[in-house]
Amino acid sequence: MVKILFLGDVVGEPGRMAACRTTELYLERGDADFVVVNGENAAAGRGITPKLAIDLMRSGVAVITTGDHIWDQKEIIPYIATEPRLLRPLNYPAGTPGAGSIVLDTAHGPVAVMNVQCRTFMKTQLDNPFTAAAEEAARLRAETPVILVDVHGETTSEKIAMGRHLDGKASLVVGTHTHVQTADERVFPGGTAFLCDAGMCGPENSVLGRDCEAVVGQFVTGMPTKFPVARGPVIASGVLVEVDTETGRAKSVTRVAERYGAP
Repeated sequence: MVKILFLGDVVGEPGRMAACRTTELYLERGDADFVVVNGENAAAGRGITPKLAIDLMRSGVAVITTGDHIWDQKEIIPYIATEPRLLRPLNYPAGTPGAGSIVLDTAHGPVAVMNVQCRTFMKTQLDNPFTAAAEEAARLRAETPVILVDVHGETTSEKIAMGRHLDGKASLVVGTHTHVQTADERVFPGGTAFLCDAGMCGPENSVLGRDCEAVVGQFVTGMPTKFPVARGPVIASGVLVEVDTETGRAKSVTRVAERYGAP
């Protein structure tokens, strides 16, 4: 049995603190054996830098997944080609820097992580995520039955459909991108654990991690404005899944929400 913790989108410095502290806490207590974090908003809420990726991995994060903001910090382009534990969506065209999946050896056996991006209401239209995910899951299962999939997408319907599409082919399918944790955790009939969205690591009193006044102001006035990362108490949201390492079937799935004072 392996216990995998997945934490949702990290938003700025407060989110990094919450993600690192939660990772360290769960590993130290033995509540998790393997930690994956979506870090695409780690750099002041836009993208991720090499230094921030290294900081997350130093805290114990095994793999960092991303999404549509992966290229927002230009220095990440040469770095991602050298760091296989930082993933970009699998369904980018051939020749794109980086990789969309990885298999890592652990004390509990090999664990695979895959990152895929949906297409509905997403600005960048990538290759078909359903075809790409199924083909990659089949390839990864030749190496290990324990497979985690981060589905980065806007709509609940597309993420749920991906979960059903991969039922029996992955151990966990978890959604990211909307920053709001859903309450639909379950284990599908084929043994795949699912949560439509893991939520975020970031300021709890916010609008998706951003300053409330700034976001509300734009909705009221319609005028463009900057959305600074909010301040105050933080939350680390995600999901914890127990997986049978022999079969890859999920035995349990539990939502996670760890709260901390303001950094």
